[in-house]
Amino acid sequence: SGCLFADSIHHKVTDFAGSVYEQAIAHGEPIFVEDVAAAAVRTPTEDALLKKGMRSVVIAPLHYQQQPIGTLSLTSPNPGGVSSVLAPRLHEVLPLFSMAVKRSARIQAFIKERATAIHPVVEWRFRQVVLESLEQQSARGPWGGELPPIVFRDVYPLYAAFDIRGSSTHRASAIQADLLAQLRLARAVLRAAHDARALPILNQLTDRIDMYSSAIEVNVRSGDELGVGTFLKGDVEPLFDHLQTFGDSVGERIDAYRNAVDPGLGLVYARRKAFDQSVTLINEALSSYLDLEEQAAQSMFPHYFERQKTDGVDYTIYAGRSLQEDGMFDPLYLRNLRLWQLMVACGIALRAERLKDQLPMALDVTSLILIQHVPLAIRFRADERRFDVDGAYNVRYEIIKKRIDKTIVRETGERLTQPGKIALVYSHSSEAQEWREYIEYLQRLGYLTGDLEELELDELEGAQGLRALRVTVDPASRELGDPSTLAALLPRGEGTPAE
Repeated sequence: SGCLFADSIHHKVTDFAGSVYEQAIAHGEPIFVEDVAAAAVRTPTEDALLKKGMRSVVIAPLHYQQQPIGTLSLTSPNPGGVSSVLAPRLHEVLPLFSMAVKRSARIQAFIKERATAIHPVVEWRFRQVVLESLEQQSARGPWGGELPPIVFRDVYPLYAAFDIRGSSTHRASAIQADLLAQLRLARAVLRAAHDARALPILNQLTDRIDMYSSAIEVNVRSGDELGVGTFLKGDVEPLFDHLQTFGDSVGERIDAYRNAVDPGLGLVYARRKAFDQSVTLINEALSSYLDLEEQAAQSMFPHYFERQKTDGVDYTIYAGRSLQEDGMFDPLYLRNLRLWQLMVACGIALRAERLKDQLPMALDVTSLILIQHVPLAIRFRADERRFDVDGAYNVRYEIIKKRIDKTIVRETGERLTQPGKIALVYSHSSEAQEWREYIEYLQRLGYLTGDLEELELDELEGAQGLRALRVTVDPASRELGDPSTLAALLPRGEGTPAE
């Protein structure tokens, strides 16, 4: 199992084959090399030490209950700087390092069991909590092993969602088209067979197909896929081998049916396949772009980031002083992240639009940003192994997140989210003013058109008084790209986009 923490460097055991590390483990004793450059045999491991400017080294094996658990290395840039003279002192401290490594492994194993993957920004807090619990164990008796509460207060949330427009409708239409196509093919087989031999049972099966088709043409219900599949596989397809003896006309229709059916699924899967492939292409393209931009944003200021893929991509960011191990935080970085959000939304809208021609099924992507400038608290939910908002007041934020994707504009009755546009939902007018400045900046750079809509939204259950800004991404602007959107959007010269 791998280490949980981002600052760890991972190696395979085979990387150390033939090296002083392997020799130390094999002999069970420290190995001193007073001049690495003069070693008779050098492996890539020794060459790596020389590349770092190290000339002498000692590798000491660490043991716990007579089993090797790691090594301790001491290096010097000078030949002879590390020599066997240090052996007595080294033997004194090796047990302490062995205990420390074992304790670290225990902490990692516990966190991995309770929390799966830990985001690098918050891993320090998990280590701190487990260490404190272990230290209290001796003073208060055995530790029960439950992870103590991990809460970060006064963090600022940033949320954005990029959804495939009408994905449920597209999926239902694809299912409907495939089921009707398969029923038509099955009906053609039965009619050809009846024309060859007028068996009443073939009429009865045809009537059942017509009943299924009539119902599905009106509406696809949740059980229709299973119902049609069970009927065709159980009552119709088993007849094909015999019906094929009725003549060439029947055989041709059976071949057409079998050629249209996906061999792995046993169903016609043409339209659904086109839809599923299109969703996958969109998700992968948007996710890879977002991940690239997120790396750039992390390098500017560390923050908690969580991304999800469904029919589209959404992400949540938390930033604040309590998330930082050193407690360093400045509102400048928060404003920077908000501007980054809008920049990335521009890039995603452009990518989604330019991807449409490559999709098996044309699908649109909508962009939405939820603005909240009031900080909140987040708590790690051990049962769900994820962070969630903490406290009844903060729950309103989660309610809005889950419901705003279908928000309606009060004046027009249309959906707030529209392809090619970015919707920014807010509760307080003071929040909108900051984002207007970012919008004006990107308009001057040519990534947004001059249109800015100020909209009132229909009330949502549990969230009243929401308003929105809506802007249009200029499809003629160049695509935002590698290495980062922020770098790509830095004004050059008189504020025009860099070529």
